[in-house]
Parts: sequence; C-alpha cells; structure tokens
Amino acid sequence: MSQAHSERDKQMRFMVIVKATAETEAGVMPSEEMISAMTAFNEELVKAGVMLAGEGLHPSSKGARVYFEGDKRTVVDGPFAETKELIAGFWLLELKSLEEAVEWVKRVPNPTGEQSQIEIRQVFSPEDFDISDELRQREAALADEIKAQHGTR
Repeated sequence: MSQAHSERDKQMRFMVIVKATAETEAGVMPSEEMISAMTAFNEELVKAGVMLAGEGLHPSSKGARVYFEGDKRTVVDGPFAETKELIAGFWLLELKSLEEAVEWVKRVPNPTGEQSQIEIRQVFSPEDFDISDELRQREAALADEIKAQHGTR
C-alpha cells in the first residue's frame, strides 16, 4: 500500500453544516463581497486537499419534508417555521480529526456578518458498521457505480 493511500485511510469525513437564519430563509442572497470571501476560503480548502464538496441551499420554501409512519408517507411543502433547525449550506471535508475540522470552521467567513452557527458532524464510514463482507462489497460496488456515473466534483 502506498504512503499516500495509507494516509488517506486515516482520514475521516466531516459534514460542516451552515445553519439557516431569517435572512437565508427569506431568500436574501449573499453580497458579492461575501461570495468572494467564501470563494477564497473554498480555494484554501481545495489547495489543502480537504474539500470533497460544498454547496449553498435554497430556502426551505423551495423544499419539502417527507414524514414516515410505518408504511405511510406524508409530504409537507416548505417553508418550515423552525429556522434555527434548518440548513443553509454545507461542506463535506476529509480530515484527520474533529479538532482539525474545528480549526478550519473557525476560519469560515461569518455567513451573515452577525450571529450565525455552523455545526460539525462526523460522517460514518463503512468500517463503522458491523456488517457482513457481502454487504460491505455491495456498499463498495455502489460507491464505485456512483463515481462512474458522476465522477468526482
């Protein structure tokens, strides 16, 4: 196994979740200055080789929720009232530790310039689950198929 591959195996994925605010839920778009600052930050993430994905999200008024109860499915169109529980955007980062993720997030330009919140959550990897080799192979095949269909972005 190459040194680069063994180093990559030690990495963990983290979802960095930008919480919505009243402004983002109202559809207020960021200023060009904020977009420039976020682009510069994203360039740093990419240059460091840690960014896997990152996107902003439309307000919940353009979304829906599907509620599950047994076999029943109920669809509720947005918007949703509890702004502090909504997501305005995310990054998917590959890093060595939660501490490294925290250090990166502390450098994020403040999305609103006022009070805002970003949550960091570790993403499960296949190794975290006690599953059969057959199921692990099926999961790996799905990951390969996704890469074949969409490549890496």
